[in-house]
Order: sequence, then C-alpha cells, then structure tokens
Amino acid sequence: MTGVLTTAASLEAPPGWPEAPPDCVYSGLPGAIVGLLAPHTEADPLAILGQLLVGAGSVVGRGAWFAVEATRHHANEFVVLVGDSAKARKGSSFDHVAGLLSRADPGFPRRTRTGLSTGEGLVWVVRDPAGSDPGAEDPRLLVVEPEFVSVLKATGRDVSTLSPVLRLAWDGRPLQLLTRTTPARASAAHVCVIGHITASELRAHLHATEVTNGFLNRFVLLACRRVRLLPEGGDPDPLAGTGLCEELRASLDWARTAGALRFSVEARMAWWEAYASLSQAADGPHGAMCARAEAHVVRLALIYALLDRSPAIETHHLEAALALWDYAARSAAWALDLASGDPLVEQIHVALLAASDGLTRTELRDLFWRNQSAHAIDVALGSLVRSRRARSRRESTGGRPAERWRAVTPDNGP
Repeated sequence: MTGVLTTAASLEAPPGWPEAPPDCVYSGLPGAIVGLLAPHTEADPLAILGQLLVGAGSVVGRGAWFAVEATRHHANEFVVLVGDSAKARKGSSFDHVAGLLSRADPGFPRRTRTGLSTGEGLVWVVRDPAGSDPGAEDPRLLVVEPEFVSVLKATGRDVSTLSPVLRLAWDGRPLQLLTRTTPARASAAHVCVIGHITASELRAHLHATEVTNGFLNRFVLLACRRVRLLPEGGDPDPLAGTGLCEELRASLDWARTAGALRFSVEARMAWWEAYASLSQAADGPHGAMCARAEAHVVRLALIYALLDRSPAIETHHLEAALALWDYAARSAAWALDLASGDPLVEQIHVALLAASDGLTRTELRDLFWRNQSAHAIDVALGSLVRSRRARSRRESTGGRPAERWRAVTPDNGP
C-alpha cells in the first residue's frame, strides 16, 4: 500500500483487563473478515467482531430463528462496547463494519439510526401500516448509540418508556404505542442495538433497577481498548479484491429465508454439557447482568451459523458463541468491579477522571450546584479512597491550604 505505514506498535492490556477469548471466537466468515480488517485499525478486533455479528443479524431479519419450546430466538442482539477510556476507538471499529455491511446490503444505511430517547420514538420507526399511514418501510432496525450513557440516563427517568420497549424488542414481542392521537403497533419489529460507553460512565450511571429488571442483561458487554498505534492509519479498504464482501452478501441473502435452525447431533451434545453451567445464576449485580446467558449464546451461535450458510448450528458455531459469551461475562465483571452502587460516588469519580488537574472540595460542591452537603461529599470521597480510586493532597494557596482531589489511574499510581 503506497504511502501508508502498516507496521504498528502494539499496546499492552492495562492491569486487570479481562483475559482475551480463545481464537475460536474468530470462526468462519466473521473471523476471516475481522482477520483482514484488524491490522488496519487501532480498534480492538473484538469490537469489530461484536458489531459485525450484531449488524449482520440486523440485516437477516426475522426469516431465521432458533426455537426454544414456543419461543423463537431470532438474530437480533444487543451489544455494548465498554471502553477503558474515550480513546478506545469504538467509533472507528463501527465505521469498518458499517462500510462493509453497506456494500453487502445497500439498504443497510437507511435502516441504521441513532438517538434512542423514548420508547414511543422507537415504536414509531418500526410501526405497522394502519389506515392511511403506510407504516415503516422496513421493520428491521439497527440503532447505534455512540453515547450509550444517554440511553442509561433516559431509562433512569421515572416516566420513561424506553426500557420496557427495548426489553420487548429484544424478546421479539409486539411493540405497542397507546396514545389518543397517534396509536401505533409494531408486530414484526426486528431491532438490534449497538452502544458505546466508557467504563467510568457505565459505573456512574448504572441504576440498580436497570440491572435487576432485566434491561442490562439483554446486552452483551464487551470490554474493548485501543490495541495498536497507527499514526497514519491503515488501508481504508483492506477487503478489496478478497471476495469477502461478495461472500457476506451471499450469506445474508441466504440467511434471510433460512427458517428454523437446530443443533447438529454433535452440537446438541455440547449444548447439553454447557447448559448447566450457563444456567447457574451468581449473586449480586454481576449475576444479574449475566442472567440471560443461555439466550445470548443461542443467538450468537445462530448468527455464526447463518453467516456460514449452515442449515444447522454446528459445534464450532456453538464453541465460538460460548467463548464470546465467556469474554462478555468477564467484561461485565471488569466493568462492574469497582462500581459502588452509589450514584454520587460514581459521579464524583467521573468528574475526577475528566479533570486533569484534579478538583478542590469547593469545585466538587459546585459540580452539584451546592445541592450536596459537605458530609455527603465527604462520605463519597471516603468510599473512593477506600477503593483506591481517588487520593488527595493539600496545596498552599497563600492562605488556608486547599485540598485537591485526583482520580487514581494506571498512569499516576495508587
């Protein structure tokens, strides 16, 4: 490639980072695509993989499924990329995926939206025809939220309908909008969601209700980071001439009418072995976050199989899905490890991370328009000190010494 250096400096994972999954997650066509894209971006290959699977599942629609009793699991999945910082290159990883899927399916950009704020708005985008209203052009929808923290803020409002509507959408159930002026129903919506958030934002805006009511456990959390340095970027089209785009188009065309998939005999035996451990619910927030392990594994395995144009879910599809889910569970543990459950503690921590010079007590009180008492802030700061997430020092000001607080990061030590 003329004029672009592709030799990159690899970056080591920070301390405490979740252990990487085995290579089997890069199975089949998704693995071949990620293998060629990854060297030409600073983004984590797991970020590319997760968004490719969800994006491809959004294109497939409801024409393929895996049945568990009377419940059909379609290829609609929700994923949140949890970055270690704002420089985790989550956005650039989606740019590669979006470009590829747009070439494989020219209608993909029209069905990709952002701006999740209300349940009513989501229902309206995928609504059925009714009377003179032609309804949505296509009930398939991929919502991409580069600022997923805004979704968490919206779902935390008492009057918000966003959380229950998204839960129904993930379940594949009909969505209903009951208003006097513009009632709407979406009986066959196929909604997928990709969110991007930093770990500190997730901790700061994590509402206990959204953990326990089943909202967040409908998302696959994937920890992602910047994995290399490419000062001049990589090849803007590393898949050119490989035939993989054409292969992806053929797979998506086939998958849209694939119908019901089942496990092969060998995969069924492996599923029985894995099912018991997947069904064991742990205590606490992490257990609640991973409570839908079985359903996520089934959906991921279904997407792997569809992209391979396989009429059955084979063992290697299931192994890939299990390995990716294991990484998602480790990612959730990492993301929630330091979360205190106290919104004030997490909000102060986010503010300290954003303030390179730290914040004084006066500045901390000003953050909350002086609506938080000095005692409440003292308690929150004490929690951060005990968890080794913040520290303070006294500074001479020519008068009364000021107490300046800073977040503890890998760069400035404990």
